[in-house]
Amino acid sequence: MTPIQVKLVQDSFAKVAPIAPQAATIFYDRLFEVAPSVRALFPDDLSEQKKKLMAMLAVVVNGLDKLETILPAASALAKRHVSYGAAPEHYTVVGRALLWTLEKGLGEAWNKDVAEAWTQAYTTLSGFMISEAYPQTKAAE
Repeated sequence: MTPIQVKLVQDSFAKVAPIAPQAATIFYDRLFEVAPSVRALFPDDLSEQKKKLMAMLAVVVNGLDKLETILPAASALAKRHVSYGAAPEHYTVVGRALLWTLEKGLGEAWNKDVAEAWTQAYTTLSGFMISEAYPQTKAAE
């Protein structure tokens, strides 16, 4: 990611952070709408899950300019997700739901450059997480 992309992600997330509870609800509603099969991977009560999502996003976004500091936590999270039943293909649908949520939450502040920056951030992190959690996937390619 370029420094400009990092700043775009961080600045746009700062606009979403004040509405974190609503953003998390929008995200999960969208995720379960487009991928109903993943609903079973989550607890019935999503209250804590929503808080964890927004907290993790904040850590990642704030660490984008020093990626090496967040990679160990991302690796551990990815490995935990395997035990919950997450599969590599889930990362794509989660990414789409995240980008859709950001677009809705940011309104007019969502533009081509912001979309590209978030896509790059998510692609970078999810690719790393998949390689950490499913090393055989990388070997099979």
